[in-house]
Amino acid sequence: MDTSFASRLGIEHPLIQAPMSGSTPPALVAAVSNAGALGSLGAGYLEPQAILDQAAQIRALGEQPYAIGLFVLPDEFEAGMAAVAKACEQLDALMVREGLDVRTSVPPRWAPLFSEQFAALCEARPAAAIFTFGVIAPAQLRELHRRGICVIGTATTVAEARAWAGAGADAVCMQGAEAGGHRGTFLHEAEDAMIGLFALLPLAVRAIDIPVIAAGGIMDGRGMLAAEVLGAAASQLGTAFLTCPECSAAEAWKQDLPQVEEHRVTTIRGFSGRAARGLRNRFVEAMPEAAQGLPYPVLNALTAPLRRAAAAAGRGDLLSEWCGQAAALVRPQPAAELVARLMHEYRLARRSLAH
Repeated sequence: MDTSFASRLGIEHPLIQAPMSGSTPPALVAAVSNAGALGSLGAGYLEPQAILDQAAQIRALGEQPYAIGLFVLPDEFEAGMAAVAKACEQLDALMVREGLDVRTSVPPRWAPLFSEQFAALCEARPAAAIFTFGVIAPAQLRELHRRGICVIGTATTVAEARAWAGAGADAVCMQGAEAGGHRGTFLHEAEDAMIGLFALLPLAVRAIDIPVIAAGGIMDGRGMLAAEVLGAAASQLGTAFLTCPECSAAEAWKQDLPQVEEHRVTTIRGFSGRAARGLRNRFVEAMPEAAQGLPYPVLNALTAPLRRAAAAAGRGDLLSEWCGQAAALVRPQPAAELVARLMHEYRLARRSLAH
């Protein structure tokens, strides 16, 4: 691979562990970074002080470069309370039917304030900041550059890649349709931006003149090499790291991943109100109709008690089991070993291709 992008970040391998909010504790981030790749703290759900605390924990585990990922959101959200009440009623009824002893509640705020999260990220001063759901403001991008922080934007179409490049981002992560978790789409309807990674990559590489990172369905070194052949400067893997012991994903979720049938990975809105890719499980099939119309992060906050209770009860079928299209290719092993294995596979594939 082109090593200039990795060299700029100060990492050995052009490999990024995706910033999966809620599943990337400091132990995972540090283990990946200490192995020579770029570990990423998914901070989309964290309050500012928690971002600072976890950044300090990462640094205490090793002084290697790492990234922090945030969702680009407005600070204020409008939610129709009649619709919220109806959704709560249906979600509570679902929890009763499933035997979960927990009920919904309306939080004082639907999500952490992005402006405060951004300030905490600046104070933490990671090597890179990864943003999804939109483009940050020009003043924010200038502030990151002033602090020497590499800015990586997430895009799902060429138009979105151009938007990030035009804003002055240092790299763009192209999220193919195969990617697990929330869709980063911000200029289109999510359903219109479900473009396969290996079609999207060469289109983006042709359209912009900054490094392109490949994300979506890459589970081994062969996939990393294939992305490189199509012009990627690095690969970002998320699902591959979910079964690492350092990952904080629920055990029931981890246990389900090796058995995931690719045709059951689908686009889901019922957990958070925003399109995301994951396993079609019992919750998805029993999704309350009233909940489907609530936006992110309102619905995400309302379903949080259900998801926590389901995790505690070992009910993977009621969890938001986010995963990429090739989830069944997970290899449960410590994160450092997985990084080494991925790079070994990449080198073997490259040698094979050369012959």
